[in-house]
Amino acid sequence: MCGRFTLRHRTAAIAERFAVTLLDLDPVEPRYNIAPTQRVLGISGEPERVATMYRWGLIPFWAKDASIGSKLINARSETVAEKPSFRQALAKRRCLIPADGFYEWQKGSGGKTPMYIRYRDGRLFAFAGLWETWRPEEGTPVSTCTVLTTEPNALMGPIHNRMPVILDPKDEAAWLDPETSPSVRLELLRPCAPDEMEAFPVSRRVNSPAVDESALIEPVRNATLFDT
Repeated sequence: MCGRFTLRHRTAAIAERFAVTLLDLDPVEPRYNIAPTQRVLGISGEPERVATMYRWGLIPFWAKDASIGSKLINARSETVAEKPSFRQALAKRRCLIPADGFYEWQKGSGGKTPMYIRYRDGRLFAFAGLWETWRPEEGTPVSTCTVLTTEPNALMGPIHNRMPVILDPKDEAAWLDPETSPSVRLELLRPCAPDEMEAFPVSRRVNSPAVDESALIEPVRNATLFDT
């Protein structure tokens, strides 16, 4: 799954990397512990891309209340086209969710160790995402999103049995393009190559969504990596 991630890059770098033509948002500040139900940045539209803030945890348009969103922070790539919660969003409302690292908790004899996974050069990348606008009977419409997951690559395999879909940059436009065929969309939802990535243990302070500081991504050298 994907339950926490980082976005340390600022507005200008994000706009340049993802060729966003409209970034009508408050300045994006570095974040080190983005958690479900919080606001996350998403990019939709092709060829003109628009950046929007979404609540993380997809609320289907047909939902009676917002509580379902906390259970739909991720969508499994293998079944996303079949699930009523996701299939319309897959067909019509896809997005890129910018990130530069994510956390996963590895089970070991001493409990669960938080691991931070990123590209070694710290680059920006995009999770494959879906979005929806939920309209309650009373109140303001809410834009929400979910992150697609897939089977782990060789780096992630010893850590967890799932990982977020990190799109190849050359596939990002196809993911957003409304003309991309359903079969091709699903082919894009695969594990990324692990060659340029790294994973290392970090402080358990990341367990609390209230903690959001740069120290969270510093390696903890005395932790046991891949403890079984």
